[in-house]
Amino acid sequence: MTTFSDKVERSVSLIKKSLRGEEMDYTSGNIRTAIFMLAIPMMLEMAMESVFAVVDLYFVGHLKHSSQAIQTVGLTESVLTIVYSLAIGMSMAATAVVARRVGEKNPEAAAHAGAQAIILSIGVTLLLSVAGVIWAPEILSLMGGSAEVVVQGTPFIRIMMGSSMVIMLLFLINGIFRGAGNAAIAMKSLWIANLCNIILCPVLINGLGPIPALGLTGAAVATCIGRSIGVIYQVRHLVKGNGILKFRLSHYLPDKKLLYSIIKVATPGTFQFIIASCSWIFLAKLVADTGQEAGSAGYQTALRLMMFFMLPAWGLSNAAATLVGQNLGAGKTDRAEKSVMLTTRYNVIFMALVTILFFSLGHIFVSFFTNDPAVREMGLKAMRIMSTGFVFYGIGMVMITSFNGAGDTITPTWINFCGFWLFQIPFAYLMSVVANMGPTGVFIAIPVTETLITIVSFLLFRRGKWKTVKL
Repeated sequence: MTTFSDKVERSVSLIKKSLRGEEMDYTSGNIRTAIFMLAIPMMLEMAMESVFAVVDLYFVGHLKHSSQAIQTVGLTESVLTIVYSLAIGMSMAATAVVARRVGEKNPEAAAHAGAQAIILSIGVTLLLSVAGVIWAPEILSLMGGSAEVVVQGTPFIRIMMGSSMVIMLLFLINGIFRGAGNAAIAMKSLWIANLCNIILCPVLINGLGPIPALGLTGAAVATCIGRSIGVIYQVRHLVKGNGILKFRLSHYLPDKKLLYSIIKVATPGTFQFIIASCSWIFLAKLVADTGQEAGSAGYQTALRLMMFFMLPAWGLSNAAATLVGQNLGAGKTDRAEKSVMLTTRYNVIFMALVTILFFSLGHIFVSFFTNDPAVREMGLKAMRIMSTGFVFYGIGMVMITSFNGAGDTITPTWINFCGFWLFQIPFAYLMSVVANMGPTGVFIAIPVTETLITIVSFLLFRRGKWKTVKL
């Protein structure tokens, strides 16, 4: 008979194994164990990614003219979501293809696919970086930033957009490691990047000894350096090749057929997140127009807090993507579906706990980032309204990542197009402008839309078309 102490000892042992990145076959054995081994490092990885934004917001929020600084960071992040969308699209393609090859027990082909994804992403991101550096002031102005925000924020957005390559590689290489089932390296790369950012942020923003105070620009420099160090750590492990994936220089020679296959998965995957990102950009502008500076800053604060707590749930969802990809590669569709449903159950529990936290401690979270009473009030209202849909977010996350893990990036792209562009944007405009509810109307539109998207995603997942996708 298994005692409570035995269960605790086994859980601790599994945690240690998952954090060390011990290899295991995710196409056989206990599904709960497989989810646990992948989810722990993936959740911690996403938690570290969310800390990037929160650290910047904390130090920036205590600068002089903090509402302008917060708005600058928020508007820049809204634009950077396009870069994130490309990075996530490429990452999900790499995860799907690498996971499928690993499931087929073909690590050589998996490494080749990962290398092709890297060379493809470098070419795409260079164009974005150049455009972002050249048109930085125009971007901030177009997003609704005031003249003061444009002047103060131009160096910040130039550095952030100029470092797009680092953002892309950080996401992409982590996607390759996740597809191979080595989530621990992905987690550690963000730990290292984040630690560097936490140390450098206050030093570069406020100055220390001979180091001058760079203010808002220092936050961008710290983030860029931190992410770059994380990428160096990733590349070191790719070159080292101690795990399943062993990269060689020959893997980087352009393979037209494989590049086309990756583009075929990544393109709708990228549009999937661009569609969502553009919707969020529109909502940010709508809040800025109807709620002025305090409304915009409060909304951006609430969004950062929301993402801080939701990104670990995305990490748990990513475990489902890896399990789906590898098990489809092994020809075990039933096991892939069971993995998704069990992961969904865990995500619902996690998001329910987050909802309770937001309603009970939301005022403390908001006050931690700003001293402005108007910003606090708007941020708390946004948090509480948006958190009403958290449980549905949790379900929807797993559904979307499962489609993507199977290589079916087209289905969630259409779901996002209909949900965000055909429903959320018109509904938010109707509520905020036509109904004269201002930012509150935008806040209400968010959980309503996410709930509808989740319902549609779940119904389409149950139809099972994703099981037939060939990569």
